[in-house]
Amino acid sequence: MLKVENLSIRFRRSTMPRPVVDGVGFGVRAGQSVALVGESGSGKTLTCRSILGILPRGAEVCGGSILFGDRDGNGGDGGPVDLLRLSRAGLRAIRGSRISMIFQEPMSALSPLHTIGDQTMEVLRLHGHCDRTVARTRCLAMFERVGFPDPVRAFRSYPFQLSGGLRQRAMIAMAMVARPRLLIADEPTTALDVTLQAQVLALIKELQGETGMAVLLVTHDLGVVANMADAVVVMRAGRVMESGCTADVLGRPLHGYTRKLIAAAPGIPAAFAAAPEAAAAAAEAAAAEEEDAILQFRGVSKTFERGSTRVRALDGVDLSIRRGETLAIVGESGSGKTTLARLAMLADRPDPGGTLLFRPQAGTPPLDLLAASGPELTAYRRLAQMVFQDPYASLSPRMSVGEIIAEPLAIHDVCDRAERRARVRALMAQVGLDPSWTSRYPHAFSGGQRQRIGIARALALDPRLLICDEPTSALDVSVQAQVLDLLEAIKERLGLSLMFISHNLAVVARLADRVAVMRAGRIVEEAPPAALFSAPLHPYTRALIAASPEPDVHRPIDVATVALGAGKPDLWPEPFRPDADGRPPSLVEWSPGHFVRRHAERRAA
Repeated sequence: MLKVENLSIRFRRSTMPRPVVDGVGFGVRAGQSVALVGESGSGKTLTCRSILGILPRGAEVCGGSILFGDRDGNGGDGGPVDLLRLSRAGLRAIRGSRISMIFQEPMSALSPLHTIGDQTMEVLRLHGHCDRTVARTRCLAMFERVGFPDPVRAFRSYPFQLSGGLRQRAMIAMAMVARPRLLIADEPTTALDVTLQAQVLALIKELQGETGMAVLLVTHDLGVVANMADAVVVMRAGRVMESGCTADVLGRPLHGYTRKLIAAAPGIPAAFAAAPEAAAAAAEAAAAEEEDAILQFRGVSKTFERGSTRVRALDGVDLSIRRGETLAIVGESGSGKTTLARLAMLADRPDPGGTLLFRPQAGTPPLDLLAASGPELTAYRRLAQMVFQDPYASLSPRMSVGEIIAEPLAIHDVCDRAERRARVRALMAQVGLDPSWTSRYPHAFSGGQRQRIGIARALALDPRLLICDEPTSALDVSVQAQVLDLLEAIKERLGLSLMFISHNLAVVARLADRVAVMRAGRIVEEAPPAALFSAPLHPYTRALIAASPEPDVHRPIDVATVALGAGKPDLWPEPFRPDADGRPPSLVEWSPGHFVRRHAERRAA
């Protein structure tokens, strides 16, 4: 179906001695799924964009060929064609009809000025498949197929009116509506929660089985590769390091870079599942410890008003972060994780009736943050700092790295200019950055380096509490491992308390001392990792664990468990369902240190 031979791509005016994509070759058969894997900057996306002739400005193909088509002449009139030598009109005839692409970031790939329905119908109208009435019918059918809860409403909506997951489903519908022969999926699940990711991957495989299309999948997640791909092509610095069938590459990697990627991939340790006795002992030990909470949430709720609509983001949350521990908060987008972090930073205020208590020193009376003002709040904001999810958006492009890290010191007037420069250099060395880079700007750094800059800024004021909001979600597995190593080392060295927000239980399993699982603004389960992963009780927790892809072809995602736990509460097993009045069960201590939201009186059943 697709044969890439000796493909090379370069940037005009580049000073690099060789092309950024250098002699890449691979093939995709009809009905086959092939994954391109590697870190950011390895050339995966450039390779895929060259297939459709949509390279960024300044990039050009300087060698090779891309043959598309099969023996039935599906490449065009008369059989396979070289896409690099087609005219613009020839490419337009293939692009969208025979070859479709799912882009990595749906918000930037979708037009903000047109409805989702119009953008999806455009594919059918441009390629002359049908008139507007038939196109609308086919689009609505595809919207229902990809899992829109209300296809008609989605058809009339603009991109900004949909969540990230629904926008990604719109991209999939747009790519699939013309039933292409080849689907190129560029990181189609990077920004999705693990439960939604599992459902999207299952959907692509199901549609592939129905239509017989080929899939070229671009990803850095080897767990996704194990669940989706028949063959793997590993790229690094624009070259192919290793390729072969998925079982061989993941099970018996030959190249050192492939082994490094596999070793860096996070996973839930098998020891958790194999040692329930140890998990129970750890839970008892955690419960027996005298609680020394640095931050406490008591009955915290938060309601947002959007026009006439009231959205309950948090609903009666009780939670404590113990001194020196890492409390991980996991759940899907919209579960209330980031709202909880914003309340902890006092960026938002909770609804009346809730309490936030901060205890800077063990054994001292707590500070009521909601009643504090002036110097007390200033002191708290020095002791509690935040590492944001998107390291690029949270760093000012108009400030140098040195100015960014020094800004908290200047705001709180901690030291003079000379000492400030010395502390900035020390902080950069502490997070693994060259101190001589202080005059550089954020755009000159990779994603992992920008996240290190954000961590250095958060450490500038010697905080006691660090709140990390999805700090590794957009990073490659190897860079993600480096950032997690850094956070672990800093926590151990400085004695910090961490509130670590994530939707990835594999990352949480490595870092956390205790895990709180959130859904729809409520804590549904809370336990030490050993207890949570060896014996999860709530169906939603089981769905999160089942949805975490692992780089092992023999351990596929359990889609049925994911669909049940991520579905409506009315479909959960009876002890976990809301009561007849729609009220959820209470959070009860099921075993020492292990809390779950279920009906306690039905335990015997």
